[in-house]
Amino acid sequence: MKERTSIRMNRAEESKKKRNPACKSKGAATQPHSGMIQIRRMVPSDLPEVERIERENFSRPWTAEDYQSFLDRADADFLVAAADGSVVGYIGEYGIPDEGDITNVSVDRRYRNRHIGSRLVSELIRTAGERGIRKIFLEVRESNAPAIRLYENAGFRRMGIRRNYYSAPVENAVLMMRGPEEPQM
Repeated sequence: MKERTSIRMNRAEESKKKRNPACKSKGAATQPHSGMIQIRRMVPSDLPEVERIERENFSRPWTAEDYQSFLDRADADFLVAAADGSVVGYIGEYGIPDEGDITNVSVDRRYRNRHIGSRLVSELIRTAGERGIRKIFLEVRESNAPAIRLYENAGFRRMGIRRNYYSAPVENAVLMMRGPEEPQM
C-alpha cells in the first residue's frame, strides 16, 4: 500500500462559486447541507463511507479491510470528519515515537473548500502529539498543488522528491515533514 493524499479543487466550480455562491446551473452538482463538522476517531461503522470517498478520489483505493487493519493498531490514529450523520472526510497516521507517517487524507468532493482538510490535519497533529509523535512525514503527488499548499500552511516543509512513487498514473511524490519546531495551525 502506498501512502497518498487527495485534496483537489475543480477550478471551474471554485470560480463559479466565487461569482455566484447560490448558482445552480443545469447539471451542476448541488452543495450538500452545510451542517456542523465534527472531527472524531474513525470506527468500523465508518468504513463503508470511507471506502466510497476513497474510490471516488484515488486510482488505487484502499479497501475497508485495509483501514480495519489500522483501526486495530495502537500505533495509529485514523480520524473522520462527519456532517449531517455522514463521513465527509478522513485522515490517517501511524508511527512509533517520535515519528509518524500520514497515510491517507481525503475529503468528499461535495464538501471541499470548507477547510475540512485543514481541520483534519490540525487534529491529527494534535492527537499524534499526544502519542509522542514529534515528526510527521507524508508523500503527496507532485501535481497536487492544493494538498501541498494545505500541508505547507500546517507547517510541513518539502524534504525531497520520491521519483515514480505513485502508479496509475506514474508520478513523483513530494516528501514533506513537520517537526516539533513547526507551529500548530
